[in-house]
Amino acid sequence: MLAHAVTTNATIAVNSVVCLGLRAELQDRLNEASSLQNFGAHATVFMEGDENENIYEVTEGVVILSKLTADGRRQVTGFVYPGQLFGINIGERNGYTAETVTAARLRRYPRATLDQSMNLYPALGRRFLQWTSHELVAAQNQMLLLGRKSAVEKLATFLLHLSERQEEQDQDPTRLFVPMTRSDIADYLGLTTETVSRTFSRFKMLGLIAMRERGYITVCDLDRLAGYAEDETSLH
Repeated sequence: MLAHAVTTNATIAVNSVVCLGLRAELQDRLNEASSLQNFGAHATVFMEGDENENIYEVTEGVVILSKLTADGRRQVTGFVYPGQLFGINIGERNGYTAETVTAARLRRYPRATLDQSMNLYPALGRRFLQWTSHELVAAQNQMLLLGRKSAVEKLATFLLHLSERQEEQDQDPTRLFVPMTRSDIADYLGLTTETVSRTFSRFKMLGLIAMRERGYITVCDLDRLAGYAEDETSLH
């Protein structure tokens, strides 16, 4: 029994080392293949329709993703924060434009190298499938946000999502980094800039939020915020 236990534990240890070794080898390969790029604020990373050659990871700063409608209007499809990827498109052309909101540092992964790595390491392919699934869920949530919610509910939902991300990162969920302009937020929520500004003012007047630092919003009551995200009639 003891000998069997020792053998089993040794096997587990060896398997763990092998797994760790593969992860380290994969990480080394990805690091060698990637490069860090610095961008100033409001810089274009790539345009909608450009060749789809790279996938990017935000390491510092915030990136805004957008598309142009047939009549030339801009629809913001998302904001990308540190630790998140963008550029995961299907097809040979990028399906949206990516621009920096703030000064940013991005890690660039050539798609050709990633394709080779996924062939060698199936776990990487599964990880990218998870990331793609997250993008689909985000797109579904965006459609709900644009189609079924009032202006108050939209803005409350937007702030709540930022708060949830803060919590996932083990950061203060009431102190939100919001460097984007009112116009950016309006184009994301399908509202006018004036409506966004009025709704922010209404939230401040009611003591729901405070703006004590440039680029940051403090949420004074997360429970109330969650309620407003679901039902505008609860706003009082």
